[in-house]
Amino acid sequence: EVQLVESGGGLVQAGESLRLSCSVSGFAIDDYAIGWFRQAPGKEREGVSCIKSRDSSTYYEDSVKGRFTISSDNAKKLLYLQMNSLKPEDTAVYYCAVTTVVSHMCLSADFMDYWGKGITVSVSS
Repeated sequence: EVQLVESGGGLVQAGESLRLSCSVSGFAIDDYAIGWFRQAPGKEREGVSCIKSRDSSTYYEDSVKGRFTISSDNAKKLLYLQMNSLKPEDTAVYYCAVTTVVSHMCLSADFMDYWGKGITVSVSS
């Protein structure tokens, strides 16, 4: 059974940093895409950042470029999202997700096969 478990969320003030972690188990595919998504209250779920395992290419949603950094420790099956200079508009539930559909843009939630339960990030002004 594939399981993804997020950790590291919390409440911070604007300008501060957080690092999210995602632990992956039960997933043994070598060619995949994995990433972070978020859903703010009243809004649709959106892709934040993702990595394709084939070439370690990374992708970012425009509003987080230069502030967020995605990375992975494949040996430990961990995915990270370093979030710096956080803004109130970053407040959302953040999800980790993985897919074997690597031919499409990995920032699209439509192609993700497995999801974590999510973790809350709240940024106060």
